[in-house]
Amino acid sequence: MSEESAPRVSGPSPVAPAPTERGWGKLLIAIAVFLFLPTIPQLRAVLPIEQTIVLFAPAIAACALVGWWAGGRAFLAIAWVAIAVLLTVAGATATSKSGFDNLARGWSLLLAGSFGLVCLLGLQRPLFTRALLALGATLGLAAIMSLVGPMSAAQAAKTVAQEFGRRNAETMSALNGAIASHQKEWTELASKVPQLADFPTEMEKELSLVSGWGRTVFPALLALQSLAALALAWATYHRLGRARLGAPLKPLREFRFNDQLVWGLIVGLTILLLPTMTPLRDLGKNLLVFFGALYAIRGLGVLTWFMAPGSLGVALAVAFVLLWAPVLNAFALLAFMTLAVAALALGLGDTWADWRGRARSTM
Repeated sequence: MSEESAPRVSGPSPVAPAPTERGWGKLLIAIAVFLFLPTIPQLRAVLPIEQTIVLFAPAIAACALVGWWAGGRAFLAIAWVAIAVLLTVAGATATSKSGFDNLARGWSLLLAGSFGLVCLLGLQRPLFTRALLALGATLGLAAIMSLVGPMSAAQAAKTVAQEFGRRNAETMSALNGAIASHQKEWTELASKVPQLADFPTEMEKELSLVSGWGRTVFPALLALQSLAALALAWATYHRLGRARLGAPLKPLREFRFNDQLVWGLIVGLTILLLPTMTPLRDLGKNLLVFFGALYAIRGLGVLTWFMAPGSLGVALAVAFVLLWAPVLNAFALLAFMTLAVAALALGLGDTWADWRGRARSTM
């Protein structure tokens, strides 16, 4: 019997391996930045979740569970669920005494669960849409729990303020301890650079100012951290699992979203400008920060489209290093602020101008 005429054996068809994603190099750098950037004192004083692995691991576990349901490997799902359980339950730290650790772990589990359900119910949606739906569901569940649960919104806000105060106190204690243990060297350095004499005091004021702003826009920053965790978890899972959950994560140069999200910026700006909406001013600030950040990232995508591959990343890395230089840090900070404003303008302009579409049409 010829090979062509051989009968085919019926049975479940094996899951096709997911196509190879863009390598691990850039993803590992992004994961490292996501995990270790919050340890910088100024960012630790403002970012909602300090231990971002608490967001990252449950999100991968949710992806692995959905992948298992779609025919993927059971071992991958079991392993990541075990890791997530260890990090969110058995890994409680001393910060749980203030209740903030419980809030962070509860949020991460709600987010991962919501994302998993969205992936199960909306297989045709792109990642960003799924992440926004999961984020909206998580915010809704958190609001309901604040109304009927043991911790109200006011108590949660107080807990957040205590957590930021604890972080700043730890930072200043470490700084003052380092100075005290090297008092002679510090005195000699301060005599050569008089500006360093007031460094601890200025540092304490800076951390307090940054934390005050962080408490105001805490929901927006938490939402942005959550979106970043879901994106990284999605990309990581599709490099580990064989069952595809959707389209691969696109590079920054192709990042775009529904233009109707511009109404989030408009509403936030309206709330801030109208005197009759003063009670909602914090809501307006959060809307501006969240949607402004999304449009700034979209603007960075436009910049990346027109720049040489990798040049924007190199420029950002150099500017970040210069932030720690005694004299050049002011120029680096100014460069970051200029880039942020330019990226926001480009992102907003892309809503109507479609810069990348015009570039394609002229090629």
